[in-house]
Amino acid sequence: MSGQRLPVIVGFGGINGAGRASAHHAYRRMVQDALPAAERERTFAALARLMGLEEANAEHILAHTLVRRVEHNHFDVDKVLWNRRFPTESNGQPVSFDIKRQYLPEEIPPEWEVTPTSVTHVNVRIRGRQEFLLPTTREFEVKAAGQLPTGFEPGKLYPSRNHPRGLQMMVYAASDALGSLGLDWEQVAARVSVDQVSVYAGSAMGQLDGAGAGGMLKARYNGQRVTSKFCPLSLAEMPADFVNAYVLGSLGSTGASLGACASFLYNLRLGIDDIRSGRARVAFVGSAEAPVNPEVMEGYAAMGALATDKGLRELDGLAPDREPDHRRACRPFAENCGFTIAESAQMVVLFDDALAMELGATVFGAATDVFVNADGYKKSISGPGVGNYITMAKGMAAVRAIIGEQALRRGGLVQAHGTGTPQNRVTESRILDETAKAFGIEQWPVAALKCYLGHSLGSASGDQVTSTLGIWRHGIIPGISTIDGLADDVHRDNLAFSAKHREIDPAQLHYTLVNSKGFGGNNATAALLGPAVTQRMLAARHGEAACKRWQGANEAVRERQAAYDSAMIAGEVAPTYRFDHGVLGDDDVRVSDREMQVGPHTVALDLDSPYGDMRLGD
Repeated sequence: MSGQRLPVIVGFGGINGAGRASAHHAYRRMVQDALPAAERERTFAALARLMGLEEANAEHILAHTLVRRVEHNHFDVDKVLWNRRFPTESNGQPVSFDIKRQYLPEEIPPEWEVTPTSVTHVNVRIRGRQEFLLPTTREFEVKAAGQLPTGFEPGKLYPSRNHPRGLQMMVYAASDALGSLGLDWEQVAARVSVDQVSVYAGSAMGQLDGAGAGGMLKARYNGQRVTSKFCPLSLAEMPADFVNAYVLGSLGSTGASLGACASFLYNLRLGIDDIRSGRARVAFVGSAEAPVNPEVMEGYAAMGALATDKGLRELDGLAPDREPDHRRACRPFAENCGFTIAESAQMVVLFDDALAMELGATVFGAATDVFVNADGYKKSISGPGVGNYITMAKGMAAVRAIIGEQALRRGGLVQAHGTGTPQNRVTESRILDETAKAFGIEQWPVAALKCYLGHSLGSASGDQVTSTLGIWRHGIIPGISTIDGLADDVHRDNLAFSAKHREIDPAQLHYTLVNSKGFGGNNATAALLGPAVTQRMLAARHGEAACKRWQGANEAVRERQAAYDSAMIAGEVAPTYRFDHGVLGDDDVRVSDREMQVGPHTVALDLDSPYGDMRLGD
C-alpha cells in the first residue's frame, strides 16, 4: 500500500424530517414513489416505528414527515407567546392593586406605595408612569419548517434528564451510526489505540431551546430561575462531548469546528485529516441542530431569510386569507422567497482503509477531501462571495487527480447547497455552472435536498452526505420536487436540473461534490467517491487476495447490519447511553517516559520528530 491512508465511510446514522438515516431509510422517504414496493413498505415500517404508529399508514406518514406546517410539539404558530410592553399612567389617580409579598421586587421603586393588607398580601399604589410586560400572543409570520417525524421524541428513548433537544438527537444519531457499523464497538476499540479515535461534532447555533441557552437567557426575564444545566449544555461543541461521555467512552481527539451552515463539512475535514495523516484510525463526524423554536426562527426572519406565508402567497397568487402550501415552502433554484429552517442530527463513521479491510467493514464510499475557503472582504456578513468558487474548483481538481479526466466528466453529481433564497439561486448556480464549464462537464446533475428536508443549518451538509450514500445504493437522484420550473436568472448552460427523480447506474456515478455555504463567508466543498470507485482503489492498494478476505469477512458484517435494521423496525433497540459507566479517575493512570496506562488502555509516548533529528547533545 502506498500513499496516505484512505478515509472510507463504514457507517452512518441520524434523524431528520425524512426519518432514520441508517439503512438509507431517510433517503428512501424522499424517493419513496420511485422505489419497488418491498423497499417502500420497509421504509414506511421504519417510519411507523419512529412515529409510534401501530401500523404503517402511508397517508399519515407522508403528511407528517419532511417540510410541513410547524406542529404544536414545537410551538403554536398562530399563538406565539411573548411579552408586550405595557406602559401605564396614573393620570392623577394612583394605579392600585393587591399582590402576594413574595412577588414584590427586591428593590421597591420610589413611585410605589406599599401597604400591608394581610400576613401574605400587600396593596401597591403607583403614581405617575410605570412600565409592565404583559404576557400575550401573536401570529407568527413563518409557519413552515422541516421537522422530525410526528410522534418521534428522542428524549423518551433514554434517560435524557432534560437534555436540550439537539443533544437528545445527537445521542440518537451517534447510536444509530454505531449500530449501522455491523461491528461490535468493543472489538473495534480493542484493535485501535485509544488515542486514535476522533470525535468531531457540534452545533452551529449551540443549544438554544428552553433546556439550553434559550432557557438561560430568558429565565430571569420571565420570572424563573436559572438552573445549573442551562450554561454547560448550551455549548456548541457539546454534541461531541455527549458522544464521548455517554456513547463511545472515547479518550481520543475531540471538538467541533464551526462554520455556520457549513459546520458539518468543517468537522468532516478534521476527521479526514486525522485519518489521512495517521493521527486517527477511526473518526466519528457529526452535527446536531434543533432550531425549530420561535426565538431562532424570528432571528432569521428578521433578516428576511425565511419563507413567510405572505411571500408564499405572493409566489402562488393566493388571496390574503388563503393558507399556502407549506410542504412547498422551500423551492431551490425556482421563483422563491426564502429558506425553510429544519432540525437534524447526522453522524458518519470513517475508518482508514487498512482497518476497514481488516475488520470486513462495509464500505459505503470514501471521503477524500474537504476544501474550506472564506470570501475575503465583504459588503454584508450574510451576503455571498467568491470563496465558494475556490472550494468547488479545488474539489473538482481533487477528484480529477484520483479518477482522471474522462471519469470526472461523465460520472458525477453535485449536491447543491440550494437553500431556496433568491440570492442563492443566482450565485450558487453561477458557481456550479462556471465550475462545470471549466472542467469540460456538460449537463452536470444537480440535487437540492432542502426542498424535502429544509435547511438544518450546521447539519445541512450532513443531510447531503448521508443522502448521497442512498443515491449510490439505489441509483435514484431525488428531483427538486417542490418547483414547477427554474427561475429565469438561474445559470444552467452546463447543469442538469430536474423536478422529477432521475435513475442512474450507481456504478457509473463515480463521485459527488457536496457544497455548503454559511453566513460570514464560510464555504466548504467535500469530495466523496462512490463505493465502486472506492473498491477499485482498495484492490489497487491492498491486492486481490486481501479484497477476497475482506469480502468473506464482510458477509457477517452485512448480516449484522440487516439484523440491526430489523431490530430497529421492531422497536427492540434503544439508543446507547452509558451514564456513570466505566468512569476512570486519577488512580487508573500510570505514566512512564515511553508509554502510559489509562485504565485498560495503553498510550504510546515514544514519538518520532516530524521535523527530522534535531536532538541536542549533552
